[in-house]
Amino acid sequence: MNDVVIRPLRFTADVEAMRAFLETLGLRPRIEGERGGWVDLVAGSGMAALHDAATSSTGGKAGDTSLSFEAADIDLLKDRLVAAGHEEATTWDEAYGRVLSVTAPGGVVIWIDERSDDLYGYKLHRTAPDPRLTVVPRLSGAAEAEWTSFLELFGSPEVTFGPPAGEFDVRLELRTTEPLPDVLARLKAAGYAAELTGSTIAITDPDGQPVRVHA
Repeated sequence: MNDVVIRPLRFTADVEAMRAFLETLGLRPRIEGERGGWVDLVAGSGMAALHDAATSSTGGKAGDTSLSFEAADIDLLKDRLVAAGHEEATTWDEAYGRVLSVTAPGGVVIWIDERSDDLYGYKLHRTAPDPRLTVVPRLSGAAEAEWTSFLELFGSPEVTFGPPAGEFDVRLELRTTEPLPDVLARLKAAGYAAELTGSTIAITDPDGQPVRVHA
């Protein structure tokens, strides 16, 4: 796994329903809470995480998606960020491990969890990610040039940009080299309403949010 991995975080009203949805798309579970409420899933590149909105300590509402990351060593990443002028970058300990926060362009606060071998009451799944699949979050309300420069500090993970005006917003999107008709057939067989137009599949996820899968 790479040094820093992009990991959009969805606050959801139904972790299991969202998990089943993402698994249908091809993501694979990696770590989940022993008592539910959290699971992260991996793709060939990038991750997605699900957090029960009802137990969120940060006020995340069902359907909200935030931008987060996972890093092998947050101290090294902090040094990189501070050297680039982000002197407010801060690390601290949470019950589940160490965390780094930094302010991104536009005043958006980003959290980075440090990868740890201590599962702190979580369960590990040793599943192989689908190498054809990439998590590519879509950022709206983001100045593309500023964000591109900022993301270089994280190894330039893939994102796409929506309209630059308005409030900052993150949307779950994926890219795959799997034939889209195969993805569409799998979604429909699982009962999801999905539509293939050109090189993109459009679906509404269990939280009522739009998700796109691109060729």
